[in-house]
Amino acid sequence: MEQSFNSKLQWFLLLIIFFISFSRSADAYKNYTVGDSLGWFDNLEKPTVNYGKWVAGKNFSLGDFLIFNTDNNHSVIQTYNFTTYTSCDYDNALNNDTIQWSSTDPSSTAVYPVSIAVPLLKVGTTYFFSGDYDGEQCENGQNFKINVTHGQGLPRSLRDPSDDDSEAPMSPISGDDESVPDTIVPASFDHPHEVSDDNPEPSNSVSLSIFSKFFGTKLNWIFVVVGLAFSIC
Repeated sequence: MEQSFNSKLQWFLLLIIFFISFSRSADAYKNYTVGDSLGWFDNLEKPTVNYGKWVAGKNFSLGDFLIFNTDNNHSVIQTYNFTTYTSCDYDNALNNDTIQWSSTDPSSTAVYPVSIAVPLLKVGTTYFFSGDYDGEQCENGQNFKINVTHGQGLPRSLRDPSDDDSEAPMSPISGDDESVPDTIVPASFDHPHEVSDDNPEPSNSVSLSIFSKFFGTKLNWIFVVVGLAFSIC
């Protein structure tokens, strides 16, 4: 009897540790490297890049960063305008819905690596493409769209300093390098990892709703397995 009780207690403690570890990882902001090791290029330069495939299965939220590893012959354009995105036309875009995070210099004879960190500041559909060479790179696969959810909301470092109670994001200035928020991601970063908020608050409780949101029906299977283990014991 005592051995059976100890076995059940061990299962229970393991389950609690499991919940705590996944709850903490779900709360973290993330950095995503666009295209992973292939980087940010068009199909003419790297025929195997597929940004639609790269986006699939990922969950993007406010406060996450996209890291674009590319070179000075490829630009990073972010827009909330579907027409701008489908036309691959940055030159005729409106300043209030389209941001140029990096510009290019096609006339330069030197090609050098560039790494651009782009924070996700607005809920909803967001589009990215390269506007270089009159949209040619965009038309050859250098484009993708993502859906940004609210998640935990923006961290304080990305909120408008004029209104601490508001989650309205800062408005980057097109073409201004100073508009890119500081990031701890090095230029050699080539895979996503989790980054905690600037001032994370320790949690003494486990949030099953957060766990369920990220892992869906897997939570039910965990309870089934634990229930079987208890019955066997």
